[in-house]
Amino acid sequence: MRAIILIEHDAKTLAHRYGLKIPDGVLISALAPQAPPFPPPWIVKAQVTAGGRGKSGGIRKVTDRDDLADTMASIANLKIAGFPVHDVRIEQAIDAAQEVYLGLVMDAASGKVAVMASEHGGVDVEDQGGAMIRRDADLDDDALTAALKEVAQSLPDRLHGIVAEAGAILIALLLDLEATMVEINPLFDLPDGSWIAGDLRLDLDLNALDRQPDLARLIDMRPDTYVDAAFKARHGYDLVVTDQNGEIGLVATGAGLSMQLIDEMTRLGLKPYNFCDIRSGMMRGDPTRLIENLQALEAAPNLRCVLINIFAGITELGEFAELLLRALEAGPRLDVPFVVRLVGNGQDRADEILGASGRTDLLLERDLDRALDRCREVCHD
Repeated sequence: MRAIILIEHDAKTLAHRYGLKIPDGVLISALAPQAPPFPPPWIVKAQVTAGGRGKSGGIRKVTDRDDLADTMASIANLKIAGFPVHDVRIEQAIDAAQEVYLGLVMDAASGKVAVMASEHGGVDVEDQGGAMIRRDADLDDDALTAALKEVAQSLPDRLHGIVAEAGAILIALLLDLEATMVEINPLFDLPDGSWIAGDLRLDLDLNALDRQPDLARLIDMRPDTYVDAAFKARHGYDLVVTDQNGEIGLVATGAGLSMQLIDEMTRLGLKPYNFCDIRSGMMRGDPTRLIENLQALEAAPNLRCVLINIFAGITELGEFAELLLRALEAGPRLDVPFVVRLVGNGQDRADEILGASGRTDLLLERDLDRALDRCREVCHD
């Protein structure tokens, strides 16, 4: 299951249609500062497809119209989790409110949904420890509603109503949009007993793109924001940047195998740049997918090597080797070594083809541990 994190503005716009209460806000280019059509104080928020904006300086309060341009310029110079800031959401500041946490998170391993809440939300919610109340539920309306009721009733009395009301909207978002995570943090508990969503995280299943027209429209509208999703929509396979500062580009097939490969590399202290499921069986004699994959790796600023890991079933690896050579000839000139591990149907023929190519930048390794050692040697050279 591949998830796409919506920028806050898009998440709130979608959720508002479901009745979520949100502050007035507008989306503005970070490089073209302009005041919103409502008075200060304002909260200026970097719009990136990653969490951790608050701790990275990407969320700031502005009380004076004259300070807005400087604040936006400062945020525009940030990189948050490796992502540059192109746009900001400016919204009405909410004062005199208690910050609460409320979230629904899919557990892919169990197929359950964690329904969670804490009376203490905000940027340090992860440090609350035992203060977080959690119930696990099946992925259906009745089970989620029952779990939400238990969670709400475990909170102080004043929070029962607002958690139940806001939580019902989150359940609808989770089910209707096939979300993998939806959380409000902070959920503002206002002095008059009402509530409003200060921030909203909405992660959607990229594999549900064909069934989710709203998601497809967002990707079409903002391809520079949703780069990975736009890549899949355009090319028909997954290539997702997992670490903007990663050193090892991946050309791999099999979603599960690719995730295991990334986990193993990370465990060994290596820094993979991307996830990739190139679906080599669908190349059908055409190197285009390989060329696209290599072109995507050009954007990696710290690229030290490329690991090509293909475990073949349907794919005949001799044919793959020929396509790889064509792609390397036609594609971008990546001035890094390629560690190539091809295992399965036609592996001996593939090694012969690649070995006879005369290319000294191809390092052939059949054993995975040895292939990862070669990547480490290159990166630590």
